[in-house]
Amino acid sequence: MHLLLTDRLTCPRCGPAFGLILRADRIAERRVVDGRLGCPNCRDQYPVTSAFGDLRPPPRGTPPQGLVGLPEADQDDGDEASRLLALVGVTQGPGTIVLAGAPARHASAFAAGIEGVHVVALDPGLTAWPDTPGVSRMMSGSALPIYTRSMRGVAVDGRLGNDVVAEAARVVVPGGRVVVVRADEDQVAETLRGAGLAVLAREGGTVVAARP
Repeated sequence: MHLLLTDRLTCPRCGPAFGLILRADRIAERRVVDGRLGCPNCRDQYPVTSAFGDLRPPPRGTPPQGLVGLPEADQDDGDEASRLLALVGVTQGPGTIVLAGAPARHASAFAAGIEGVHVVALDPGLTAWPDTPGVSRMMSGSALPIYTRSMRGVAVDGRLGNDVVAEAARVVVPGGRVVVVRADEDQVAETLRGAGLAVLAREGGTVVAARP
């Protein structure tokens, strides 16, 4: 997890108005390898282990099965990554992009393809993936632990549920896009419009919307 990203993370329990404070046990090349993120409001702590952050609200328990598989079996599809990159619409940095669920398998391709952009990859399955420059691996609950209107773009898997889609809309900056793949198009489009976004396209289970 990149050190600077910790300034954009919020408490999964208390909500986006409450930022987290980092207590690092080990940092290497400006990346938090081991440590804890603590909330000064509720006093809960969220572990960072082997550069992977567990930002689920309590009770955390055993992590669920992710939508991303093992790295040797879930190889990045270059064509799919390029298509998703074009839909998100970010061509240069600086800034941060969130990929949640199956899109998170393309985090390395996004980081390599857009200079100056950092990628937050959200999925429990990423615990087995190697740490990669330009990518911060985490898992969360249905509430994204990120400040409101702070991400340049977001791509999420519709199978994560409508609450995550609404959260994607909340965290994207004005002018930024939300892309939902494997979507129930009618439901997702309604949720995004309700959050103040304009739907730009919907086809083949993919919905693209932008905050005006």
